Amino acid sequence: MSVRHYLPGFVAACLLVALPSASHAASGYVMAKADLANGTSVNAIEAHLTTGDYSAEDLTRAALDQIKAKDGALHSIIAVNPAALAEAQASDRARKRGQKLGPLMGIPLLIKDNIETLDEVATTAGSLALKDNITHRDAPVVANLRAGGAIILGKTNLSEWANIRSSHAISGWSAVGGLVANAHDPARTACGSSSGSGAAVAAGLAPLAVGTETDGSVTCPASMNGLVGLKPTVGLVSRTHVVPISHSQDTPGPMGRSVSDVALMLGVMAGTDPADKATALADAHKTDYAAALIGYSLKNRRIGVLRDQIGNDPKTAAVFETALQTLKSQGAVLVDIHDSSVEGLGDSEMTVMMVELKADLNTYLASTPPSVKTRSLADVIAFNKAHAAQEMPYFQQELFEQAEATKGLADPDYLKAAAHAKTASSLRIDSLLQENEVEVLIAPTYGPAWLSDLIYGDQYTGPSATQLPATSGYPHLSVPMGAVQGLPVGLSFIGPKWSESLLLKAGYAYEQARKSPK
Repeated sequence: MSVRHYLPGFVAACLLVALPSASHAASGYVMAKADLANGTSVNAIEAHLTTGDYSAEDLTRAALDQIKAKDGALHSIIAVNPAALAEAQASDRARKRGQKLGPLMGIPLLIKDNIETLDEVATTAGSLALKDNITHRDAPVVANLRAGGAIILGKTNLSEWANIRSSHAISGWSAVGGLVANAHDPARTACGSSSGSGAAVAAGLAPLAVGTETDGSVTCPASMNGLVGLKPTVGLVSRTHVVPISHSQDTPGPMGRSVSDVALMLGVMAGTDPADKATALADAHKTDYAAALIGYSLKNRRIGVLRDQIGNDPKTAAVFETALQTLKSQGAVLVDIHDSSVEGLGDSEMTVMMVELKADLNTYLASTPPSVKTRSLADVIAFNKAHAAQEMPYFQQELFEQAEATKGLADPDYLKAAAHAKTASSLRIDSLLQENEVEVLIAPTYGPAWLSDLIYGDQYTGPSATQLPATSGYPHLSVPMGAVQGLPVGLSFIGPKWSESLLLKAGYAYEQARKSPK
């Protein structure tokens, strides 16, 4: 598990860009490194860049040095971008010319390694089957981030194939990157599948990261690493050139240290992508999420409390009750809701994911370069069997095999399950909001991180607020709400379709109140 796998041909480049020079002792580099370690906001970092306290090169070099120094224990990074420093230097030159590249100008960030970038870095989804998947194309979400001024620092580790290979998987483990450790306790899970993105930002390796979620894969690692994470409405952010599970539920999402950072990042990520039919309405609903945070008040805002999703852990429940008191202190009106269940939702969701996994992954693999020899899910299954010692030392691929046996997108059983999963869950959220006359729903995102277990896989029996927003395609925001014996736990804000701005405003108001209690 301690062996790190980097892609052939740029190991030296990965190491060279991280080597400090004599100039590193300059005050700018030291200040940039301190801002990374302290979780300084993106707005504050931008102010330092604007006033020349340090440069984008200082900040990027500090991030690369932090990766070199810390990631051997975390396993959060699969590969750094060999062009990162050159990108930072180009950003500095543009700033000197007075050119404004966007709200993330000079900010280094990390991309989950199931999202393509045009750099000389493979997109592996954590699998050795994709070790040669160097596509030389930016996913539109990455292109948007570059256009917004961001520096692509590298690719983060993840639960292999976004945690869809086996029901006995170990969250955060991939054959390419090993097992990601929680930034607060290395013996515990960073959760999945965006485990590397969560651990890296929490450890101060980068200010921001992109994750992806099908059900819980942004919000869980955010919650368990003490971050803010947003799963947007499906269709607000492009999924083109992202290794898929389910076109009904997949979406990239922003992860950061604060609500304002995530709001700023979402504004850059979002936008229509003609190649992704689900994003047809994205531009109509996109707004300045960061600007909207200012001046929002929770006073007299009605909030639905999902009492049936608190779980049985009294310690997590106690932290949640403290969060409720914080909301009340800001004038929020809390309305208890005791039943948010949807009968048969789990079975319908699994049917949807299995059928769409085969169809969507086959389409994606057919678009990869000729150097990728696995051209279908069946090929990947065969690859894993042929390389079982590397790919399946801890768990198998029974979900892949189940998906391969499905009958396609025209199968009546699939169509029935897809209609039920999406319609029943969206109607349930809508009815809970309307019948209780509330604007948003809240619950604990998850409980504290469980111990990583290479023998038995994930062992978790605590609360989870992810399924309803995942199956409906509705947005879901997780914000830190405290800790259980030093382990972070998150507070979920769930709302109707296209309600990202509302959730971010409510989350921001709660975040600020928690930082400065009356």
